[in-house]
Formats: sequence, structure tokens, C-alpha cells
Amino acid sequence: MRILILGSGAREHALAAAIKKSKHVSQLYTAPGNPGCGRVGENVSLDIMNSDDVRRFCLDFAIDLVVVGPEGPLVAGVADVLQSAGVNCLGPSRSAARLEGSKGFAKDFCREFGIPTAGYARFSEFDTAAKYVQGVGAPLVVKADGLASGKGVVVAQTLEEAERALRACFDGVFGSAGSEVVVEEFLEGEEVSFFALCDGRTAVPFGVAQDHKRAGDGDLGPNTGGMGAYSPTSLVDGPLCRRIMAEIVTPTVRGMAEKGAPFRGILFVGLMINQGEPKVVEFNVRFGDPEAEAILARLDADLIELFSDAARGALGEKQPKFASASALTVVMATRGYPGPVSRGSSILGLQEAESVPGVSVFQAGTRLAGRDLLADGGRVLAITATGRDIIEAQSRAYDAVDRINWSDGFCRRDIGWRELRRTRRTTERDHR
Repeated sequence: MRILILGSGAREHALAAAIKKSKHVSQLYTAPGNPGCGRVGENVSLDIMNSDDVRRFCLDFAIDLVVVGPEGPLVAGVADVLQSAGVNCLGPSRSAARLEGSKGFAKDFCREFGIPTAGYARFSEFDTAAKYVQGVGAPLVVKADGLASGKGVVVAQTLEEAERALRACFDGVFGSAGSEVVVEEFLEGEEVSFFALCDGRTAVPFGVAQDHKRAGDGDLGPNTGGMGAYSPTSLVDGPLCRRIMAEIVTPTVRGMAEKGAPFRGILFVGLMINQGEPKVVEFNVRFGDPEAEAILARLDADLIELFSDAARGALGEKQPKFASASALTVVMATRGYPGPVSRGSSILGLQEAESVPGVSVFQAGTRLAGRDLLADGGRVLAITATGRDIIEAQSRAYDAVDRINWSDGFCRRDIGWRELRRTRRTTERDHR
């Protein structure tokens, strides 16, 4: 099979590495890719937001399956264009991608189909929204309705913060994404990322992870696209997994089918877990990044068989298999991230980092200058390690980080801290 991956981040590098292992793959392309992807397959220069360009490439190069990494092309309708041209695509239609493309649609959908989520209200102008916020009080969550590159969500601890967030949305800071706003109830608990593979009618679990959004240790500092993740998490055991499937994932797949927008692809459900009770925080319509790196590191199955069956609507009862090992990903970013960053600093030592047992280094914001690897963005590397448990996975990941010579890079030093705390508490209980 000839496979095309759309995207250029560490998620796409991890997808390329996992797909390349399939016995069915004869040719692998990534558009536009990055130097890491280029080591696994062939990078091609395509505007992935131009669905017609993607379609033409697929027809010219006889692509059998397209795997879409980021949300932008899906919300823009690339899956519709490809499917109409007879090209299988792992990713939902434009209509089904509204689950991520419009937070208001997702909230209304949850209410319509009885899916547990936070209370909310929708607004299209500042004065009405501000009056509502004054009435309900803080803390609460303000969300730009559309795609805002992960920057359109503010957890407001005070009314002043909430009003600033509303003003930013309606003043156009997030462009058209902020022309409508969702104001949500603040939920207590811990967030987890739950993934399911869907074929339009059925869905199967595809891993669970916990992301670390804040830039600094101890979950301090500004929100980012994700500074690290680990998988699995003890927050979601077998019974809770089955409950999430029964109460959230299956009703979502069924509901989208009833709306004439069958969901095919990866459904990412951001959940808040409080005392064992799951509620939907958000839907995404693709793999998370860095969650994908950790989850795919544990996969013990042929990814293309699963993806191809899902894209063709023929998943049936197939269940992906995962190793019992833990996996942990540490993101290295350029100093200044998530704010403005400088570009062009040299990165050395990736080979030494990957000599640590169980470690892979996935690239994101990188570029080549001759044979030199340079930083070329905010999030730059995703160092991923597997281990017998979270303790070993974390140890290996940071051992690898310390072998990388990059003067302009930084990372959090506490990825996995919540799971480690739970693990130690369990061990102490068992020894009493």
C-alpha cells in the first residue's frame, strides 16, 4: 500500500514510524513532514489546507490511504474531497469534524444525546456574555467557538479574567474563531485523553493518556500545546474504560450517524475525571500531540490494518493490542515558548539519546541546514521512552533528554508526576 500522512509535527513523525512497521506498506509519504519524517519515508511539498492539491497528489501517486494528523485540513473538508475521488482517508468529514471545529456544536451535541459534560451557555456578543458571567461568578471557562491553535480557552479564576477573555474573543484576537463564545462551568478533577478508533458505525478503545499543558513544573506557567504525556494512566481502569465507551464514545458515534455525518477516524475525548465520574471537556477529531507519541509507542498491532479497516467502514470487532509497558514523552521546546521564540539554534546528540533502551526521539519544529539539525519552532522534539512501569519510562526519557546538546532548549522535569505519586501511594499501602 502507498500511504500519505498529512502534517509536520512529532505526532506525524510518530505515526510515520508506527506505519512503517506494517507489512502492507510499500511507500510512505509525509506532507510536508519534517527531517525526522524524512528519515522514515519521503517528505513531499504540499499545502495540506488545499484539498484539491492533496487530491491531485493522491491520484497522481496512486495513494491507497491518507492519514490526517492535524485538525485544520479535516475541518476544511479534505476527507470529503478525497472520498469523493475514491481515495480512502482516515479522518472524519467536514460535517463530522464540527465536533472539534465548533465548541458550541459539540456542547449542543452532548446535550442532545445525553452525553455527560459541563453546564454551558453560548453567546455571539460581549454584553450578553459579560452579564451572564457576572451572574454565575468565577471560576469558569471561556472558549472561543472555533479553532484557535489551542489558544482560545481560558480557565478564569476571577470575573476580571473572564471578562478579559470575552473581550479578546469578541475583539478578534482569535479571528473568526472568537466570533462566538462558549462559557462553561468549571469542573474539578483530573483531565485525561481518551482515544477511540471509529469506522462510522462502531468504535474500539485506542489508548488513554494524560497530557501536561502548562509550560512549567508543577503545572505552573502558561498553557501550551502540550509539554509531555504518559500512557496508560491508572485513572482509567477496565471498568471505567467500558463505562466511557458505553456512556460517551458509543453515543457520540451513534449520534453523528443519526445526524448524517458518520464519524470515521480517531475520536479524541478530553475528559475530566472526578471521583470516578467522567465528563466531556472537549472533543478532538484526530490524535493528540504529545499523547500520540506515548500511545503509539505501546501499540502491538499492525496500524495500517486498523486504519484501513476504519477508513473503509469495516472495523467490525477488531481490537487494537497494546503492550503492558508504560510510555512517557517529554517535549523539548525553544526557550520563550509558548511566546515568541528564536530560530536556528543547533541541536546535537539525538543519536546518543536514542541509544538509551526503549527511547525514540520524534521531531517537530526542526529543519536541516546541510547536515546540521536546527530548531525551527516552539515545540521541537518529543523524547519518548517505554519501560516496565512509569518509573522506568520516566527515568529513561530524562536520561535521553540529558544526552541532547541544545543550548536554546528547555523541558519540564516532572512529566508523569501525578501517576508517580499514585504509584508511590499504592506501594506504600501495599507495604503496610
